[in-house]
Order: sequence, then structure tokens, then C-alpha cells
Amino acid sequence: MEGRSGLMDYMDAYRLVSSYGIRTVPGRYVGSADEAVRFASGKPIVMKALSPKALHKSKSGLVALGVDGKEEIGRAFSSLRRKAERYRPYKLLAQQMVPFSEDNVEIIVGGNEDAQFGKMVLLGLGGIYVEAFRDFSLRICPITREDAESMIDDLKSGHVMAKDERSRRMIVDLLLRASKMLTENSGVRELDLNPVILHGDTYSAVDLRILR
Repeated sequence: MEGRSGLMDYMDAYRLVSSYGIRTVPGRYVGSADEAVRFASGKPIVMKALSPKALHKSKSGLVALGVDGKEEIGRAFSSLRRKAERYRPYKLLAQQMVPFSEDNVEIIVGGNEDAQFGKMVLLGLGGIYVEAFRDFSLRICPITREDAESMIDDLKSGHVMAKDERSRRMIVDLLLRASKMLTENSGVRELDLNPVILHGDTYSAVDLRILR
């Protein structure tokens, strides 16, 4: 995808993140509504217009959640394509839908390259909350399991995201994998997994961004 310098193509980023065992949401680029319908296979999907010129897809109206059925998918495809024209170049992405539950928790796992300390990994509540509450923790990569545990404990919201031992283990594992990916890939300057949805006994990184 042309556009913002250093922004990795979404599907390339998806493959890199997945190669480290980080659980992502399956998706594919679609060039037509019929392709999106075939991808959906009778289940609700999420559709997004991706452009390096639109960093906040939801605020720009470039996300359609829970679209289901041929007619609804067709309308969503047409609407997204129309809205995305102002952000050319763009691609349309169809993704599987993460099951909704009031028990779902959204977190952010990120990373960047600091001029003094090198690669850093970040943990906080996901969505708008990381910016609203400024409640996040940072560690220098590579991190240990003890580092990951302490990142959770440092947060005021730690008990919200790690509400039981299972959730805590998932977050620790995710942080270790993200740290490993950042450490082993010198060309990756920035990682943004936001949100990562904790649901049931698993998690799904439903949106991701990598800068090189």
C-alpha cells in the first residue's frame, strides 16, 4: 500500500504478528461485495477501509461492525468505498467477528523504539482508555515473565484486565511474544495492537499497525 512512509501493509503485519503466535482475527482484502459475502460464509463480519491517511478508522466512519447477509454486506461495502475515496489509496478488509460479551475486556499492547533505551513494550487498557486515563506501563525489551507480571501490577486498571488467573496468564504470554517480536525484528520501529479483546478463555488482536 502506498502512502505513509514506513507503514507496513496490514496483511504483511498480520502474517508477521501471527508468526509469533499472537492470536489475531482472520481477515482478507476484498475487491467486491461478493468476495466479502464469500468470506463471511453466512456469519457476521467486520469490514474496514484501510488507508495510511486515516489513522483513526472508527472516527473516520471507515468501520462497519457485525454486517450480516448479502444485502447488508453489499450496503456496507458500497458505503465504505464511498467514504474511503477521500483517503485514497485504500483497501477494503473483511474480518471475522469476535463474539460480543459484557465480560469482554479491551487492552492495548504496543511497542516503540526509544532513542536512548531501544525497544520498549507497552501495556494498558485498550480503545480510548489508554489516552483518557494515561494508565499504562512500559518495559525495555526483551522482557522476562517477571517483567510482564509487574507490568500488570503497575496499572491502576490491572485488576480490570487481569480479573482472574487465566486472564493474567494470557496477558503475560502476549507481552512475552510481543517483546520477542520487537527484539528479533530490527526493522520494526513501532507496534500497535489495539484493541486486543480478551474474551472467554482466549484473546484476539482485532486491529494492528506496524511502522518500519
